[in-house]
Amino acid sequence: MRANRAQGIRRRFPAVLAGLGVLCFAGRVEAQQPADYFRQNCMSCHTIGGGRVTGPDLKDVEQRKERAWLIKFLQNPKALLDAGDPYALQLQQEARGVVMPTPPQITADLAQALLDFIAAESKLPKSQFAGVAIPDRPFAPFEVVRGRELFLGLRPLENRGPSCVGCHTLGTLGQLGGGRLGPDLTRVYERLGGRKEVGTWLVAPATPTMQALFRRNALTQEEILTLLAYLEPVQKSQPADQTSLLTFFLIGFAGMVAGLVALQAAWRERFRAVRRPLVAGQKRGES
Repeated sequence: MRANRAQGIRRRFPAVLAGLGVLCFAGRVEAQQPADYFRQNCMSCHTIGGGRVTGPDLKDVEQRKERAWLIKFLQNPKALLDAGDPYALQLQQEARGVVMPTPPQITADLAQALLDFIAAESKLPKSQFAGVAIPDRPFAPFEVVRGRELFLGLRPLENRGPSCVGCHTLGTLGQLGGGRLGPDLTRVYERLGGRKEVGTWLVAPATPTMQALFRRNALTQEEILTLLAYLEPVQKSQPADQTSLLTFFLIGFAGMVAGLVALQAAWRERFRAVRRPLVAGQKRGES
């Protein structure tokens, strides 16, 4: 009987180990979720210890506002703004009028986990979300050249991400410009607030399309700096291109008209070639 019991335990032992492994793995996944969520949805506007970007630095955020309010705000920022909450209005004013969108799939439990994560990161000498160090110095000419090569796809990105020109255009790219899936980047410094804000956004782009493209193909710090070097002079030297899209459609319309004229001329000659024998035969029959 003892032998049978021992044999049963031995049979169950691998399953028990597997179950413990699953629980440990699930715990690790759960522990990583706030970090992944912050990277994908918060890092483009916030740092933890890296200073203000579009939104405030979140280091020690609970020393500035109580947790219950923060959880409520995270779940619906606009509701507090619409209700005239003084602190929410202050945050909006400090963000130059930008309204924080409701984080996707946020719940009270996830908000709690995010705040726990931010509190833990705030205690570190340097958080992993302190952001990229963006220098104030003027960019060197070679950085501008390299940034242009990266933007246009003439130089591949280190992590094999797509080039910018496939989805974006600039005022310096001529009448046809680049792609139209993403916004025109001619005035991106004005829209986001400056060099540091654009650089932080490039670390973790917040749009669903950019997240899908760069989640596993992130830009390196050097690539971010050289892209900034290329984008920055455009802000100063080029007006926003208001006519490139119109020009594109005008060129397309002109091409269509030219094609229709050519087709009409070709078919007209073909109809004459068919009509002449018919007319001649009709005349012979009448005579």
